[in-house]
Amino acid sequence: MASLGVITVDFKVWGADTGGALAIVEHEFPPGALVPPHIHTREDEYSIVTGGTIGFRSGDREAVLSTGGCIAKPRGEAHAMWNAGPEPARMIEVISPAGFELFFRAVADMIEAGDPDPERGAALAAEHGLSFVDTPWLADVVRRFGLNGS
Repeated sequence: MASLGVITVDFKVWGADTGGALAIVEHEFPPGALVPPHIHTREDEYSIVTGGTIGFRSGDREAVLSTGGCIAKPRGEAHAMWNAGPEPARMIEVISPAGFELFFRAVADMIEAGDPDPERGAALAAEHGLSFVDTPWLADVVRRFGLNGS
């Protein structure tokens, strides 16, 4: 398991193992954790909650899901995720097609090396077709769920 900053990542299935069709990772969210709104341009994500309670906002859909709940987050749609409860939460993420797991690996390597260079992080995001975006709903989500907002 590796740190991505506010959440962790555990690599389950690499794209190299599926001919690039998909990758699977697991994330753990401590209480108050928020992954801020962002857009993927190359892949769709499917999240399955395996423990605790996780909130999702994707486009105009918001859901708070407990164990067994799932949500699709299509490419091109701004989405965010957060721990919506008082206990640690976990989810499995299916990424299709594969490739974005390599972004997670690069970020985890930067953090492990103690290299918090925001310019390098931004370049990695751009290289993987990821952009962080401002949304009109983020402040409300942070307030309602008492999150460590960004």
